[in-house]
Order: sequence, then structure tokens, then C-alpha cells
Amino acid sequence: MLIDDLPVDRRLIISLSHLGFTETTEIQAKAVPIAVAGKDLLASSKTGSGKTLAYLLPAMQRVLKTRALTKRDPRVLILTPTRELAKQVYAQLRLLVSNTSLKSTLVSGGENFNDQVKALDKDPHFVVGTPGRIVDHLKKGLLHLEGLELLILDEADRMLDLGFAEQLKAVNSAANHRLRQTLLFSATLGHAEVNEFASELLKAPVRIAIGEENQQHSEISQRFYLADNLNQKEKLLFHFIKNEEIKQAIIFTATRLDAQRLSAALSEKGYGTLALHGDLTQNNRNSIMDSFSRGKAQLLVTTDIASRGLDLLNVSHVINFDIPKHTEEYIHRIGRTGRAGEKGDAISIIGPKDWVNFKKVEEFVQRQLTFNRVDGIKPQFKGIVEKVVKAPETKVVSHKAEKKQSSKTRKPKAAPNKIFHEAEEAGFTPMRRKKKIEE
Repeated sequence: MLIDDLPVDRRLIISLSHLGFTETTEIQAKAVPIAVAGKDLLASSKTGSGKTLAYLLPAMQRVLKTRALTKRDPRVLILTPTRELAKQVYAQLRLLVSNTSLKSTLVSGGENFNDQVKALDKDPHFVVGTPGRIVDHLKKGLLHLEGLELLILDEADRMLDLGFAEQLKAVNSAANHRLRQTLLFSATLGHAEVNEFASELLKAPVRIAIGEENQQHSEISQRFYLADNLNQKEKLLFHFIKNEEIKQAIIFTATRLDAQRLSAALSEKGYGTLALHGDLTQNNRNSIMDSFSRGKAQLLVTTDIASRGLDLLNVSHVINFDIPKHTEEYIHRIGRTGRAGEKGDAISIIGPKDWVNFKKVEEFVQRQLTFNRVDGIKPQFKGIVEKVVKAPETKVVSHKAEKKQSSKTRKPKAAPNKIFHEAEEAGFTPMRRKKKIEE
């Protein structure tokens, strides 16, 4: 479907054409008409599918074409699981509102609280934020949602996995009126908690599932390499960085310490490298992502904090230095490349400690994964074979042998008295009379 065919205001079509959008993605073509019609929506699609525009366009359409319920309360609230994703959504929203009189603000953790209070006092039409900080403003009476018209939950499965269920319920309670429309997006509709949560928040929602959660990215080449230990993992990593045609690459690690260590090692080799992890302040994280998105560094070494929501078009490679514990994160990680129709490469290094997680990924994607090799690096590790525990053999015992065996079995000793007040004292030895010796 062409962007021109969407049932939205002409001003939005013009803004999108200026941004280079001419055709819709599948999720946009299916979700936008339903959301514009005012229906609640429960939708899933793979990462990089254009989901953000699928809810921003209906939100813009509603605010542009309908009268507000109240003059002061925000009309649209968009919640995301992480600060980085909130910032990404806010950046796209600002492009859409730039040629209108509509106001928007970002309210996420890690940012100055007082600055957010001032921004909310200006009565923005759109608020993009994270659940924790939004609820902080609600509790202090600095944000009111009685007039909220549209609640959008982006990556609801991730928010629930991160423990934001209570915050989401608080937001729902603060804006719980019959005129509110709700759009809920999740990586999968097979998430039990998401479905249970959706039944509380949504009213007769239309369900849209674009592909399965384990559907492979056809535009992304996936390769897997075995490694004996940490040193061999690093040799493989340095080989890929040196020999692959990399525009930009994101290297995922399991821990903050690994992210810092690998970033320092790559920097020493002369590569422009940045490290991103959850222990950094929000300002530092923003600065790092801004530098990377502007191409000031070729490599970004990070934990799963960067596995979702970041739309970085120049990322040609994703390298899994460690396999994630949660299988869904593998799909989200590799989805950082191969975006907007571009081809991408995903490389995963599997050591003995990664094997269990790797097998979970293999089961999740529902196909057997094969391994590649690098000349000069010959790992001895071939994977871990599950031991098959044989059931003990049952011997056939004849009736005579059984009778003979039973006669030999000793009677079990009587269990000691364990009742405290009736038990014998420690060291107690009963006295025995000596037999008289007859002379």
C-alpha cells in the first residue's frame, strides 16, 4: 500500500513524503486504518517492521481531527520499556509535529525531574515516557490523565518482563474512562501475561499478528561459530572486525564488565569504539547513542540495553559475543541490522557456557543451526551432548530365590526415640549386673 492511501490527514502524508516514505509496511497498512477508526488494537510484529509509525500516525490523526476531552490533560500517552526507546519514539514524533501547532514532551527516567514538571505545565498534547517516571509524576499530582484519549503501550511484553505491571495498572486506573482508546504492541501475542493484561486494559480489541515471533529475518544473514574459551572468543571477534566489510557494528555481551573490557581492547587496536550499559547515567547513555548514530564511532559494545527500539540504519553487523539468556532477545538483537530493506549480517560466537542458551535459540527458531569455521582458529569444543540416562534393568527373580533373599534380609533397627522429653540423656548407659561366679 502507498502512504497516500492511508486514511490520515493530508498534512501527515506531506510530512511523510518529505521524510522519504512512499510505501507502507505490512503492520502500518493493517494497523493504521483500524486505529484511525477508533478501535482498540492488540498487535505484534517483528522488530524493524515500522511499528512506531503504525501508532504515531493514528495518534496524530486523532489529535488533528477531533476535539479534545479537556483543555489541560495530555491527549496521547505513549509508554515504552526503556529510556532509549522512549527517546527514539519522541524523535520520530517531533518530525511529525514539526509543521503543526501540536506540542509534545519526553518524560523518562534519568532526566531532570523539574524540567519535566515545567514541560508538563505547558499542557503538551503528546507525552512519551517510561512507566516508572510517569507514575512518579502521577503520584505527586503533577500529571493528570482524566482527559487522556489514547494510551499506547509499545513493547508491552518487555515492560511486563521488566516488572512494570503495577505502574501500567496505575496509569490505566488514572485514565480509566469509556472514551479512552488503547493500542498495545508486543513482540509476540503468545506471551501469557500480555494476553491477561490486555484483557484488563483493552475493550474488544482487534488482533493483528504480522509473522510469528520466531520468524526469521530474511534480509539478515546469520552465522554461528564455536569457541573453546574466552581467549578464542576474542580471537574470533578481532578476526571479524578486521576482515568483515563493516559500516557499523553492535557487539552484544552478557555483562557490563565484558562490555567495558572489550571496548577498551578494541580501542587499543585503533577502532573507534563506544561502550553502553545500564550503569551509565542517562546523560552519558544519550551522548553515546547520539555519537554512534552520527557515525562518530564504528563499533558499539553493549549489553541488552540496546537490543530493542534503536533504529540505526548504518549498522551492517551484529555480533553476539555471548548468547542471550532469553531467546526472544536473540531476535531483537539481530534485528538491529538489516533495517529499512537493507541487508545485514548477524554473527554469534558460542562457547561451552553459551551452549544451553544456544540450544534454546535453536528450538525457538525451529530449525537446526549449523556452524562455520575461520581458518587458523580450530576450536576443540563441538557442543555438549546430552547424556541419555538408561533405566535400570529389572532382574527376574525366581520364587525360591525371592524366598531365600527375604529370609536373609535383616529386620530394620527400631528408630530412636526423637521425642525430647522422653529421650534418654546423652551418655546414658544402663547398668548391668555381673553374674555371680560360683566357687
